[in-house]
Amino acid sequence: MSKKIIDVADAVSKIEDGMTIMIGGFLGNGSPHTIIDALVKKGVKNLTIITNDTGIKDSGVGRLIYNNMVSKVIASHIGTNPETGRQMNEKIIEVELVPQGTLAERIRSGGAGLGGVLTPTGLGTIVAEGKQIIEVDNKLFILEKPLRADVSILLGETVDKKGNIIYSNTARNFNPVMATAADIVIVEAENIVEVGTINPNEVVTPRIFVDYIVGSDYNG
Repeated sequence: MSKKIIDVADAVSKIEDGMTIMIGGFLGNGSPHTIIDALVKKGVKNLTIITNDTGIKDSGVGRLIYNNMVSKVIASHIGTNPETGRQMNEKIIEVELVPQGTLAERIRSGGAGLGGVLTPTGLGTIVAEGKQIIEVDNKLFILEKPLRADVSILLGETVDKKGNIIYSNTARNFNPVMATAADIVIVEAENIVEVGTINPNEVVTPRIFVDYIVGSDYNG
């Protein structure tokens, strides 16, 4: 068996209190639910999570919020999870809202080793407060700094035993870019297949980015 394939208990043992975690998905679509459920059982605390959104009450990322496991959220929106808003207003958690395209580009910058991305999105709004404004060819841009994490947890539809990943349609969303921007990358695989089964032309995330593979048991 591939040394990359581990059980979910081993996977979550690599996530400790206070870590920064990237979590793939868009309202739960493309999120690693098996790993998230195991994190809830483990009860890690004070996580910083980088994710598109905080989901809904009792699914995916939302479970981390409702179980008071998060101290900071970096996301593009939180409106589908009222608990996130409540905790933010009561100053239980810190929320950094980032325009969705900017969020993707900040993660991409972190994965590519860049110093950040220049964007006009947010100029003249609270998004720009405290950030460096740079002029290029008489146009102003916000310097948005790169994002990286200690661990990225992803969901792949089909993953071979070396870690090459195919995603399912729109479940791809943030997963590929998050695979490049963390010290440890763990993919939850809906299907684990032998090496050579996947057409190389269909691989979205190459195995070089993947440290560990966990079989999914999510039936939602």
